[in-house]
Formats: sequence, C-alpha cells, structure tokens
Amino acid sequence: MIALLQRVAYAKVEVSKEIVGSIDVGLLVFVGVERNDAQDQANRLLEKILGYRVFSDQEGKMNLSVQDIKGSVLLVPQFTLAADTGKGLRPSFSSAAEPEQGKELFEYLVERARQEHDPVATGKFGADMQVSLMNDGPVTFWLQVSPK
Repeated sequence: MIALLQRVAYAKVEVSKEIVGSIDVGLLVFVGVERNDAQDQANRLLEKILGYRVFSDQEGKMNLSVQDIKGSVLLVPQFTLAADTGKGLRPSFSSAAEPEQGKELFEYLVERARQEHDPVATGKFGADMQVSLMNDGPVTFWLQVSPK
C-alpha cells in the first residue's frame, strides 16, 4: 500500500460540488492499494501514518506525529499512486488493485483509523473528487508498505 502524506493547514474533498470530507490542521493522505496488498499492509501503513513525525516541536524540529498534536486526518483513495511510470509516456495501472479489492482495503484502513484516532475524514472511493488543500511547509512524504 502507498500513502502520499501531506502536512496541511486545512484540506477538503468535494464530489459534485458537495464537501464530503474536510479537516483543519493535520494530514491529508492519498492512499493507493496495490495488487498484492492485504489487511497486514493496511495495518502497517496506518501505524506509519499516525506515528510519522512531521510536525514541529518547540525547537522547530519535526518530532511530533499527528496523534501527538491531536490533529486531523483526511484519507483520500487514489488508485493512480500505484501506477507504473517506468516506460513510455502513459502510466500503466497493472500493479494497482482491482476496484473491489481497493475499496475493501481502503474502507478497512478508514475503519481502523477511526478506531485509533479522531477526527478522521475521507474522500469517496471511485468518485471524481476535487481536493483543495494548503500544504504546510510544504511537507510531503511518500510512504510504502510492501507485502513481506
């Protein structure tokens, strides 16, 4: 599983001009599910998302997690993160999970996130979403958890 994590001052997701998820200070996390992913990868990725130290402490060093600052999390499904861009000028999505598997694992990740952290907002799986954000820093990290 893949997460593109951004530290944000705020973020929101709209579908058909309706806000389906929004947060203030916290993490906007785009989530991609790969073909061989399972709940184990989702669990390990969530541990990284919630524990990754990207917020500044009193000395200005990135030593605090979203849990430490009691920030918000906005999880947005994005299958294009699993694209193979190694050849040519058109991405291949052969390594991305099938939609049913992707939806199942994304929903599992959201459920687990809500058990471990509050607040958690989401985008809508399979929808044409418009995402607005103010990246704080900018701070952006690519996290990937591969099957063992």
